[in-house]
Amino acid sequence: MANQTPIDQIAERVERLLVRYAELQRTNALLTSQVETLTHERDGLKSRLNTARARVDALLERMPDTLVTQKDPT
Repeated sequence: MANQTPIDQIAERVERLLVRYAELQRTNALLTSQVETLTHERDGLKSRLNTARARVDALLERMPDTLVTQKDPT
C-alpha cells in the first residue's frame, strides 16, 4: 500500500465507496419494501378493528337498556 501513488489510493477509495453505495441502495430497497408491507398490514388491521368495533356497537344497540345500565349489586 505504501507504494501506491496518490491516484491509485484515490481510485481504491472510490471503488470502496461505490461498493458501499451499492450495498446501501440494496438495504434501502429492502427496508422500503418492508415498510410498504407493514403499512399494508397495519391498514388491514385497522380495518378489521373498525369492523369489530362497529359489530360490538351494533350488539350493544340491540341490548335492552336495563342490561346495559344495570350495575353489579356487590
